Amino acid sequence: MVTSGSGSSSQSNRGRTDITWAHVIEGVDPNGKKTLRCLHRGKVTRGGGIFRMKQHLAGTKGDVGACKKVPFDVQYSMRESLKDIGKKNKEKADSSKYNTPYGAPVHVFEGDMLNEDSEEFRPSGIHINEGRFGSQKQSTMLDKSKRNKSIGVGDYFALRTIGGSQPSIRSCLAGKDATWRADMTFGRFFYNACIPINAVNSIYLQPLVDAIAAIGPRYKHPNYHALRVNLLRDAKNEVQLLVDSYRKIWKNVGCTLMADGWTDNSHRSLINFMVYCPKGVCFVKSVDVSYVVKDAGTLLKMFEEVALWIGPNSIVHFVSDNGSNYKAARRMLSEKYPSITWSPCAAHSINLVLKDIAEMDHIVYLARRASEVTKFIYNHTFLIAWLRKRQGWKEIVRPGATCFATTFIAMRSIHEHKHDLQAMVTDRSFVDSRYAKSNKGKYVIDIILDNDF
Repeated sequence: MVTSGSGSSSQSNRGRTDITWAHVIEGVDPNGKKTLRCLHRGKVTRGGGIFRMKQHLAGTKGDVGACKKVPFDVQYSMRESLKDIGKKNKEKADSSKYNTPYGAPVHVFEGDMLNEDSEEFRPSGIHINEGRFGSQKQSTMLDKSKRNKSIGVGDYFALRTIGGSQPSIRSCLAGKDATWRADMTFGRFFYNACIPINAVNSIYLQPLVDAIAAIGPRYKHPNYHALRVNLLRDAKNEVQLLVDSYRKIWKNVGCTLMADGWTDNSHRSLINFMVYCPKGVCFVKSVDVSYVVKDAGTLLKMFEEVALWIGPNSIVHFVSDNGSNYKAARRMLSEKYPSITWSPCAAHSINLVLKDIAEMDHIVYLARRASEVTKFIYNHTFLIAWLRKRQGWKEIVRPGATCFATTFIAMRSIHEHKHDLQAMVTDRSFVDSRYAKSNKGKYVIDIILDNDF
């Protein structure tokens, strides 16, 4: 007898949508227990529900025997239904498994993380708000703890995110999958924001990871406004404190003031002022002098302004370019402040020496021929690609340490790659190409094969 009374559970009502019910009759035995009977073979099951009958019709090994009279199409549909159920169960298990970033549901272990309400381990720089975190009594106890204890237990242990440190219980539960997800999340941020990969070499990256790991999954990153205003202001204050600590060194042992004149990519004429002391180099400021006449008087005014900010008595050495205007300005500065001595910039001196050498007739001749070879190679993709396949090849055009050093570095590179260049112009692929038959190509071939060059 089929029962469909009001006493059926909600779960049973939802189960009526299953395709198995079309091949099953529901009834009750003499003891009042619900039964399911197969319409094809007459198999009766007590308990296990519709899923057990689905296994019976699908013919799979399980808690019930297979039905030998079920049609093939019904058996196939039951097996597909079991596969769908298995996929859904697996997805549900994976979702439950990954509901935390540690690969499995992880509870807070005693001793693994510091107690948030503990005054003993709270960082000394955190101020407690009475209305939100505790009473005035807690704040007083914290202040007393800070006065009596300058270090905490954490000061005796290495950070848990660096190599060689003792792993925590939480990190031990983080398997390879959790580590991979953390790494991928890290990488996606770099790829989405187009951040250069060498940013991972920053000395501030590991402290960032340590700070986030110490807080845990509750940490929320600062928003745009905080980075642009509040945190930037705090970072500026930190730099100011660092400079103030340098100023004490300047007064005690003296310092060197350096004025570096240069031209940027926008053809602006700039002068950078830096201060050197045994503790390190400090950048002071950069002055744009593109729209002023850099005579001795103007330079003296700029030099004196920086010297007064540092303290003339703290400056024992002044380094600048070797131009006549710089020499005149430093002479007037030394007369006004006798404690300041001057020396020329070594890089600028080398630059001037190389400039004089580059103006010699035979160097001009060599540089012009080397320039023809370099331009011919780099103007044709086929040639530079052929050379780059050679073992030990280094680019001919490379920036030099100084402006005029680039010419000599290029000529030295051509001399070192003499055999590579000669092998290129004698290679069959080049000889048969249109490059070797052009007038420019013939001229370059003569230069490369010239032993005197």
